[in-house]
Amino acid sequence: MTEPHKFVPQASENALSYPAFRYLMAATVGASLASRALAVVIGFQIYQITRSPLALGWLGLWEAIPAVGLALFGGYFADQHDRKRILLITRGASVVCAVLFAVLSGSIETLGLSGLYALVFIAGIARGFGDPAASAFETQVVPMKAYINASTWLGSAWQACSIIGPALGGLAYDWLGAKGTYLMIAFLFLVSWVSIFMIRPTTAKVERVREPIGQSIKNGVKFVWNDKVLVGSMALDLFAVLFGGAVALLPVFANDILHVGAKGLGFLVAAPSVGALLVMLWATKRPPVENAGRTLLLCIAGFGVSIIVFALSKNFYLSLVALAFSGAFDGVSMVIRRAILRLRTPDHLRGRVASVSLLFIGSSNEIGAFESGIAAHLLGTVPAVWVGGMVTLLVVAATAATVPELRKLHLRPRPGTE
Repeated sequence: MTEPHKFVPQASENALSYPAFRYLMAATVGASLASRALAVVIGFQIYQITRSPLALGWLGLWEAIPAVGLALFGGYFADQHDRKRILLITRGASVVCAVLFAVLSGSIETLGLSGLYALVFIAGIARGFGDPAASAFETQVVPMKAYINASTWLGSAWQACSIIGPALGGLAYDWLGAKGTYLMIAFLFLVSWVSIFMIRPTTAKVERVREPIGQSIKNGVKFVWNDKVLVGSMALDLFAVLFGGAVALLPVFANDILHVGAKGLGFLVAAPSVGALLVMLWATKRPPVENAGRTLLLCIAGFGVSIIVFALSKNFYLSLVALAFSGAFDGVSMVIRRAILRLRTPDHLRGRVASVSLLFIGSSNEIGAFESGIAAHLLGTVPAVWVGGMVTLLVVAATAATVPELRKLHLRPRPGTE
Protein backbone atom coordinates (compact mmCIF):
# COMPACT_ATOMS: atom_id res chain seq x y z
CA MET A 1 0.00 0.00 0.00
CA THR A 2 1.48 3.31 -1.05
CA GLU A 3 1.55 6.39 1.13
CA PRO A 4 -1.37 8.68 0.22
CA HIS A 5 -0.32 11.95 -1.36
CA LYS A 6 -1.55 15.30 -0.17
CA PHE A 7 -4.88 16.22 -1.71
CA VAL A 8 -4.76 19.84 -2.93
CA PRO A 9 -7.77 20.98 -4.98
CA GLN A 10 -6.97 22.88 -8.18
CA ALA A 11 -8.91 25.66 -9.86
CA SER A 12 -9.98 23.30 -12.66
CA GLU A 13 -11.77 21.08 -10.14
CA ASN A 14 -14.87 23.25 -10.07
CA ALA A 15 -17.87 20.97 -9.52
CA LEU A 16 -20.20 23.50 -11.15
CA SER A 17 -18.66 22.65 -14.53
CA TYR A 18 -20.61 19.35 -14.45
CA PRO A 19 -24.27 19.65 -15.61
CA ALA A 20 -25.36 16.80 -13.32
CA PHE A 21 -23.95 18.66 -10.33
CA ARG A 22 -25.90 21.79 -11.24
CA TYR A 23 -29.11 19.74 -11.12
CA LEU A 24 -27.98 18.35 -7.76
CA MET A 25 -27.50 21.92 -6.54
CA ALA A 26 -31.06 22.76 -7.63
CA ALA A 27 -32.36 19.69 -5.80
CA THR A 28 -30.45 20.73 -2.69
CA VAL A 29 -31.85 24.26 -2.85
CA GLY A 30 -35.46 23.06 -3.19
CA ALA A 31 -35.26 20.50 -0.40
CA SER A 32 -33.27 22.77 1.93
CA LEU A 33 -35.64 25.71 1.57
CA ALA A 34 -38.57 23.39 2.20
CA SER A 35 -37.11 21.58 5.21
CA ARG A 36 -35.87 24.72 6.93
CA ALA A 37 -39.17 26.54 6.47
CA LEU A 38 -41.00 23.43 7.65
CA ALA A 39 -38.98 23.30 10.87
CA VAL A 40 -39.94 26.89 11.71
CA VAL A 41 -43.63 26.46 10.91
CA ILE A 42 -44.11 23.22 12.84
CA GLY A 43 -42.12 24.43 15.84
CA PHE A 44 -43.92 27.76 16.11
CA GLN A 45 -47.35 26.19 15.54
CA ILE A 46 -46.81 23.60 18.24
CA TYR A 47 -45.47 26.14 20.73
CA GLN A 48 -48.38 28.48 20.09
CA ILE A 49 -50.77 25.63 20.88
CA THR A 50 -48.97 24.13 23.90
CA ARG A 51 -46.73 26.92 25.29
CA SER A 52 -44.45 24.06 26.34
CA PRO A 53 -40.69 23.67 25.64
CA LEU A 54 -41.15 19.96 26.33
CA ALA A 55 -43.55 19.70 23.38
CA LEU A 56 -40.77 21.05 21.14
CA GLY A 57 -38.46 18.37 22.50
CA TRP A 58 -41.00 15.68 21.67
CA LEU A 59 -41.24 17.08 18.14
CA GLY A 60 -37.53 16.38 17.58
CA LEU A 61 -37.77 12.93 19.12
CA TRP A 62 -40.65 11.84 16.90
CA GLU A 63 -38.52 12.47 13.83
CA ALA A 64 -35.31 11.07 15.33
CA ILE A 65 -36.77 7.68 16.30
CA PRO A 66 -37.38 6.42 12.73
CA ALA A 67 -34.39 8.32 11.30
CA VAL A 68 -32.03 6.66 13.79
CA GLY A 69 -33.75 3.28 13.79
CA LEU A 70 -33.72 2.94 10.00
CA ALA A 71 -30.47 4.73 9.09
CA LEU A 72 -28.32 1.57 8.98
CA PHE A 73 -30.91 -0.17 6.82
CA GLY A 74 -31.02 2.94 4.65
CA GLY A 75 -27.26 2.73 4.20
CA TYR A 76 -27.54 -0.93 3.19
CA PHE A 77 -30.21 -0.14 0.59
CA ALA A 78 -28.13 2.78 -0.74
CA ASP A 79 -25.23 0.38 -1.39
CA GLN A 80 -27.42 -2.36 -2.88
CA HIS A 81 -29.93 -0.39 -5.00
CA ASP A 82 -30.05 2.58 -7.31
CA ARG A 83 -29.44 5.67 -5.18
CA LYS A 84 -31.24 8.03 -7.54
CA ARG A 85 -34.38 5.90 -7.39
CA ILE A 86 -34.27 5.89 -3.59
CA LEU A 87 -34.03 9.69 -3.61
CA LEU A 88 -36.99 10.01 -5.96
CA ILE A 89 -39.12 7.83 -3.69
CA THR A 90 -38.15 9.60 -0.46
CA ARG A 91 -38.45 13.14 -1.90
CA GLY A 92 -41.85 12.15 -3.27
CA ALA A 93 -42.83 11.13 0.26
CA SER A 94 -41.76 14.60 1.45
CA VAL A 95 -44.11 16.21 -1.06
CA VAL A 96 -47.00 14.08 0.16
CA CYS A 97 -46.22 14.79 3.84
CA ALA A 98 -46.16 18.55 3.24
CA VAL A 99 -49.57 18.39 1.55
CA LEU A 100 -50.96 16.37 4.47
CA PHE A 101 -49.53 18.92 6.92
CA ALA A 102 -51.60 21.54 5.09
CA VAL A 103 -54.73 19.38 5.34
CA LEU A 104 -54.26 18.67 9.06
CA SER A 105 -53.38 22.24 10.01
CA GLY A 106 -56.96 23.33 9.45
CA SER A 107 -58.18 20.86 12.09
CA ILE A 108 -55.30 21.06 14.56
CA GLU A 109 -57.42 22.49 17.38
CA THR A 110 -59.82 19.54 17.02
CA LEU A 111 -57.39 16.72 16.34
CA GLY A 112 -54.67 17.88 18.73
CA LEU A 113 -50.98 17.27 18.10
CA SER A 114 -51.20 13.55 17.30
CA GLY A 115 -51.68 14.10 13.58
CA LEU A 116 -48.69 16.43 13.29
CA TYR A 117 -46.49 14.10 15.30
CA ALA A 118 -47.57 11.15 13.13
CA LEU A 119 -46.59 12.99 9.95
CA VAL A 120 -43.27 14.00 11.49
CA PHE A 121 -42.69 10.31 12.22
CA ILE A 122 -43.42 9.40 8.57
CA ALA A 123 -41.04 12.14 7.43
CA GLY A 124 -38.40 10.58 9.70
CA ILE A 125 -38.87 7.24 7.92
CA ALA A 126 -38.26 8.89 4.56
CA ARG A 127 -35.19 10.57 5.96
CA GLY A 128 -33.83 7.29 7.33
CA PHE A 129 -33.67 5.91 3.78
CA GLY A 130 -33.13 9.15 1.86
CA ASP A 131 -30.21 10.73 3.72
CA PRO A 132 -27.70 7.87 3.27
CA ALA A 133 -28.63 7.64 -0.42
CA ALA A 134 -28.23 11.41 -0.86
CA SER A 135 -24.80 11.46 0.75
CA ALA A 136 -23.59 8.50 -1.30
CA PHE A 137 -25.15 9.79 -4.54
CA GLU A 138 -23.12 13.02 -4.42
CA THR A 139 -19.96 11.11 -5.34
CA GLN A 140 -21.61 9.67 -8.47
CA VAL A 141 -22.21 13.17 -9.82
CA VAL A 142 -18.61 14.44 -9.84
CA PRO A 143 -15.18 12.73 -9.93
CA MET A 144 -12.97 12.56 -6.85
CA LYS A 145 -10.88 15.57 -7.86
CA ALA A 146 -13.99 17.73 -7.34
CA TYR A 147 -15.22 16.15 -4.08
CA ILE A 148 -14.13 18.89 -1.69
CA ASN A 149 -15.29 21.66 -4.04
CA ALA A 150 -18.64 19.89 -4.55
CA SER A 151 -19.09 19.38 -0.81
CA THR A 152 -18.34 23.04 -0.16
CA TRP A 153 -20.77 24.26 -2.83
CA LEU A 154 -23.50 21.93 -1.55
CA GLY A 155 -22.86 23.08 2.00
CA SER A 156 -22.96 26.72 0.86
CA ALA A 157 -26.26 26.14 -0.94
CA TRP A 158 -27.72 24.46 2.14
CA GLN A 159 -26.56 27.33 4.34
CA ALA A 160 -27.92 29.98 1.95
CA CYS A 161 -31.27 28.20 2.04
CA SER A 162 -30.99 28.00 5.81
CA ILE A 163 -30.86 31.79 5.83
CA ILE A 164 -33.76 32.25 3.43
CA GLY A 165 -35.85 29.23 4.43
CA PRO A 166 -36.55 30.06 8.11
CA ALA A 167 -37.21 33.73 7.33
CA LEU A 168 -39.46 32.66 4.45
CA GLY A 169 -41.27 30.21 6.74
CA GLY A 170 -41.82 32.84 9.44
CA LEU A 171 -43.04 35.50 7.01
CA ALA A 172 -45.26 33.04 5.12
CA TYR A 173 -46.78 31.85 8.40
CA ASP A 174 -47.82 35.42 9.21
CA TRP A 175 -49.06 36.19 5.69
CA LEU A 176 -50.51 32.88 4.46
CA GLY A 177 -51.22 30.99 7.67
CA ALA A 178 -50.09 27.45 8.37
CA LYS A 179 -52.03 25.82 5.51
CA GLY A 180 -50.73 28.15 2.80
CA THR A 181 -47.17 27.82 4.08
CA TYR A 182 -47.31 24.01 4.05
CA LEU A 183 -48.53 24.08 0.42
CA MET A 184 -45.62 26.36 -0.49
CA ILE A 185 -43.28 23.86 1.16
CA ALA A 186 -44.82 21.01 -0.84
CA PHE A 187 -44.06 22.92 -4.06
CA LEU A 188 -40.41 23.37 -3.05
CA PHE A 189 -40.07 19.64 -2.36
CA LEU A 190 -41.56 19.01 -5.80
CA VAL A 191 -38.89 21.23 -7.38
CA SER A 192 -36.28 19.09 -5.66
CA TRP A 193 -37.90 15.89 -6.97
CA VAL A 194 -37.89 17.16 -10.57
CA SER A 195 -34.23 18.22 -10.30
CA ILE A 196 -33.19 14.78 -9.07
CA PHE A 197 -35.12 13.20 -11.93
CA MET A 198 -33.06 15.26 -14.41
CA ILE A 199 -29.68 14.10 -13.04
CA ARG A 200 -27.61 11.75 -15.17
CA PRO A 201 -24.70 10.42 -13.05
CA THR A 202 -21.31 11.22 -14.64
CA THR A 203 -19.13 8.66 -12.83
CA ALA A 204 -19.01 4.89 -13.28
CA LYS A 205 -21.72 2.78 -11.70
CA VAL A 206 -21.02 1.57 -8.20
CA GLU A 207 -19.80 -2.01 -7.93
CA ARG A 208 -22.25 -3.70 -5.58
CA VAL A 209 -21.07 -6.42 -3.19
CA ARG A 210 -23.91 -8.86 -2.54
CA GLU A 211 -23.97 -10.11 1.03
CA PRO A 212 -26.53 -10.76 3.79
CA ILE A 213 -28.03 -7.57 5.20
CA GLY A 214 -26.73 -8.21 8.73
CA GLN A 215 -23.17 -8.84 7.53
CA SER A 216 -23.34 -5.86 5.19
CA ILE A 217 -24.39 -3.47 7.95
CA LYS A 218 -21.77 -4.96 10.27
CA ASN A 219 -19.03 -4.34 7.68
CA GLY A 220 -20.03 -0.69 7.38
CA VAL A 221 -20.01 -0.15 11.15
CA LYS A 222 -16.70 -2.01 11.47
CA PHE A 223 -15.10 0.15 8.77
CA VAL A 224 -16.03 3.33 10.64
CA TRP A 225 -15.02 1.94 14.03
CA ASN A 226 -11.55 0.99 12.75
CA ASP A 227 -10.94 4.49 11.37
CA LYS A 228 -10.25 6.66 14.42
CA VAL A 229 -10.46 9.85 12.39
CA LEU A 230 -13.94 9.00 11.12
CA VAL A 231 -15.34 7.87 14.46
CA GLY A 232 -13.63 10.73 16.33
CA SER A 233 -15.03 13.45 14.06
CA MET A 234 -18.51 11.91 14.16
CA ALA A 235 -18.52 11.57 17.94
CA LEU A 236 -17.23 15.12 18.39
CA ASP A 237 -20.08 16.56 16.36
CA LEU A 238 -22.66 14.29 18.00
CA PHE A 239 -21.92 15.40 21.55
CA ALA A 240 -21.32 19.03 20.61
CA VAL A 241 -24.72 19.34 18.92
CA LEU A 242 -26.41 17.12 21.48
CA PHE A 243 -25.46 19.37 24.39
CA GLY A 244 -24.61 22.67 22.66
CA GLY A 245 -27.54 23.05 20.30
CA ALA A 246 -30.16 25.68 21.08
CA VAL A 247 -32.25 25.55 17.91
CA ALA A 248 -35.15 23.61 19.42
CA LEU A 249 -35.58 26.28 22.11
CA LEU A 250 -35.46 29.28 19.77
CA PRO A 251 -39.28 29.62 19.79
CA VAL A 252 -39.05 30.09 23.57
CA PHE A 253 -36.32 32.74 23.24
CA ALA A 254 -38.24 34.51 20.46
CA ASN A 255 -41.56 34.53 22.31
CA ASP A 256 -40.72 34.79 26.02
CA ILE A 257 -37.18 36.17 26.38
CA LEU A 258 -36.46 38.42 23.38
CA HIS A 259 -40.16 39.13 22.58
CA VAL A 260 -39.75 39.24 18.77
CA GLY A 261 -42.52 36.87 17.61
CA ALA A 262 -42.61 34.65 14.54
CA LYS A 263 -40.72 37.10 12.31
CA GLY A 264 -37.93 37.41 14.85
CA LEU A 265 -37.85 33.64 15.22
CA GLY A 266 -37.25 33.27 11.50
CA PHE A 267 -34.24 35.58 11.70
CA LEU A 268 -32.90 33.84 14.81
CA VAL A 269 -33.09 30.46 13.09
CA ALA A 270 -31.43 31.91 9.98
CA ALA A 271 -28.61 33.74 11.82
CA PRO A 272 -26.26 30.73 12.22
CA SER A 273 -26.48 30.11 8.49
CA VAL A 274 -25.34 33.66 7.70
CA GLY A 275 -21.99 33.04 9.35
CA ALA A 276 -21.77 29.51 7.95
CA LEU A 277 -22.47 30.66 4.39
CA LEU A 278 -19.74 33.30 4.47
CA VAL A 279 -17.05 30.89 5.60
CA MET A 280 -18.22 28.16 3.21
CA LEU A 281 -18.06 30.50 0.22
CA TRP A 282 -14.55 31.39 1.31
CA ALA A 283 -13.74 27.68 1.56
CA THR A 284 -14.70 27.09 -2.09
CA LYS A 285 -11.46 28.93 -2.94
CA ARG A 286 -9.38 28.09 0.13
CA PRO A 287 -10.49 24.70 1.52
CA PRO A 288 -9.23 23.89 5.05
CA VAL A 289 -6.86 21.11 3.94
CA GLU A 290 -3.83 21.64 6.17
CA ASN A 291 -4.20 21.19 9.95
CA ALA A 292 -7.82 20.21 9.36
CA GLY A 293 -8.14 18.24 12.61
CA ARG A 294 -6.83 21.05 14.78
CA THR A 295 -9.11 23.51 12.96
CA LEU A 296 -12.10 21.21 13.55
CA LEU A 297 -11.44 21.08 17.30
CA LEU A 298 -11.00 24.85 17.58
CA CYS A 299 -14.19 25.51 15.62
CA ILE A 300 -16.30 23.24 17.82
CA ALA A 301 -14.87 25.05 20.86
CA GLY A 302 -15.79 28.39 19.27
CA PHE A 303 -19.28 27.03 18.68
CA GLY A 304 -19.63 26.25 22.39
CA VAL A 305 -18.51 29.75 23.42
CA SER A 306 -20.99 31.33 20.98
CA ILE A 307 -23.85 29.29 22.44
CA ILE A 308 -22.96 30.45 25.96
CA VAL A 309 -23.04 34.10 24.82
CA PHE A 310 -26.41 33.57 23.13
CA ALA A 311 -27.90 31.97 26.24
CA LEU A 312 -26.92 34.89 28.45
CA SER A 313 -27.96 37.62 25.98
CA LYS A 314 -31.11 39.63 26.53
CA ASN A 315 -30.58 41.77 23.43
CA PHE A 316 -32.02 40.60 20.10
CA TYR A 317 -29.09 41.93 18.03
CA LEU A 318 -26.43 40.47 20.30
CA SER A 319 -28.28 37.17 20.11
CA LEU A 320 -28.22 37.34 16.31
CA VAL A 321 -24.45 38.00 16.31
CA ALA A 322 -23.77 35.14 18.73
CA LEU A 323 -25.81 32.74 16.61
CA ALA A 324 -24.06 33.96 13.45
CA PHE A 325 -20.66 33.19 15.02
CA SER A 326 -21.90 29.76 16.07
CA GLY A 327 -22.83 29.14 12.45
CA ALA A 328 -19.47 30.36 11.17
CA PHE A 329 -17.62 27.93 13.41
CA ASP A 330 -20.01 25.13 12.51
CA GLY A 331 -19.63 25.94 8.79
CA VAL A 332 -15.90 25.30 8.82
CA SER A 333 -16.34 22.12 10.83
CA MET A 334 -19.02 20.96 8.37
CA VAL A 335 -16.67 21.37 5.39
CA ILE A 336 -14.01 19.35 7.19
CA ARG A 337 -16.39 16.58 8.29
CA ARG A 338 -17.89 16.19 4.81
CA ALA A 339 -14.42 16.01 3.27
CA ILE A 340 -13.30 13.41 5.82
CA LEU A 341 -16.32 11.26 5.02
CA ARG A 342 -15.88 11.39 1.26
CA LEU A 343 -12.10 11.11 1.04
CA ARG A 344 -11.77 8.20 3.46
CA THR A 345 -14.62 5.97 2.21
CA PRO A 346 -14.53 3.53 -0.77
CA ASP A 347 -17.43 3.74 -3.24
CA HIS A 348 -19.09 0.42 -2.36
CA LEU A 349 -19.31 1.40 1.33
CA ARG A 350 -20.48 5.00 0.98
CA GLY A 351 -24.14 4.35 1.82
CA ARG A 352 -23.36 2.36 4.95
CA VAL A 353 -20.67 4.76 6.16
CA ALA A 354 -23.04 7.68 5.51
CA SER A 355 -25.71 5.91 7.55
CA VAL A 356 -23.30 5.53 10.49
CA SER A 357 -22.48 9.22 10.14
CA LEU A 358 -26.17 10.02 10.22
CA LEU A 359 -26.54 8.06 13.44
CA PHE A 360 -23.87 10.28 14.95
CA ILE A 361 -24.57 13.61 13.25
CA GLY A 362 -27.92 13.59 11.47
CA SER A 363 -29.87 12.43 14.50
CA SER A 364 -27.99 14.67 16.92
CA ASN A 365 -30.18 17.66 16.05
CA GLU A 366 -33.41 15.82 16.87
CA ILE A 367 -32.06 14.01 19.92
CA GLY A 368 -30.45 17.27 20.95
CA ALA A 369 -33.85 18.93 20.60
CA PHE A 370 -35.33 16.38 22.97
CA GLU A 371 -32.42 16.84 25.40
CA SER A 372 -32.88 20.63 25.20
CA GLY A 373 -36.59 20.31 25.92
CA ILE A 374 -35.99 18.09 28.94
CA ALA A 375 -33.16 20.31 30.23
CA ALA A 376 -35.26 23.47 29.79
CA HIS A 377 -38.15 21.79 31.60
CA LEU A 378 -35.90 20.87 34.55
CA LEU A 379 -33.41 23.77 34.69
CA GLY A 380 -35.14 26.59 32.86
CA THR A 381 -34.50 27.65 29.28
CA VAL A 382 -31.48 29.95 29.76
CA PRO A 383 -29.51 27.67 32.16
CA ALA A 384 -30.16 24.67 29.91
CA VAL A 385 -28.51 26.43 26.96
CA TRP A 386 -25.44 27.90 28.68
CA VAL A 387 -24.75 24.66 30.57
CA GLY A 388 -24.91 22.87 27.21
CA GLY A 389 -22.28 25.25 25.85
CA MET A 390 -19.99 24.44 28.77
CA VAL A 391 -20.43 20.72 28.15
CA THR A 392 -19.45 21.29 24.51
CA LEU A 393 -16.11 22.75 25.62
CA LEU A 394 -15.49 19.71 27.82
CA VAL A 395 -16.26 17.40 24.87
CA VAL A 396 -13.70 19.19 22.71
CA ALA A 397 -11.03 18.86 25.38
CA ALA A 398 -11.77 15.16 25.86
CA THR A 399 -11.70 14.45 22.12
CA ALA A 400 -8.42 16.28 21.62
CA ALA A 401 -6.85 14.24 24.42
CA THR A 402 -8.18 10.82 23.42
CA VAL A 403 -8.02 10.95 19.58
CA PRO A 404 -4.55 12.24 18.60
CA GLU A 405 -5.08 11.02 15.01
CA LEU A 406 -7.84 13.59 14.61
CA ARG A 407 -5.81 16.34 16.24
CA LYS A 408 -2.99 15.80 13.70
CA LEU A 409 -5.24 15.33 10.65
CA HIS A 410 -4.53 16.81 7.22
CA LEU A 411 -7.13 16.16 4.50
CA ARG A 412 -5.79 13.48 2.20
CA PRO A 413 -7.56 10.70 0.28
CA ARG A 414 -7.50 7.15 1.58
CA PRO A 415 -5.37 4.85 -0.61
CA GLY A 416 -7.50 3.11 -3.21
CA THR A 417 -10.34 5.65 -3.23
CA GLU A 418 -9.10 7.79 -6.13
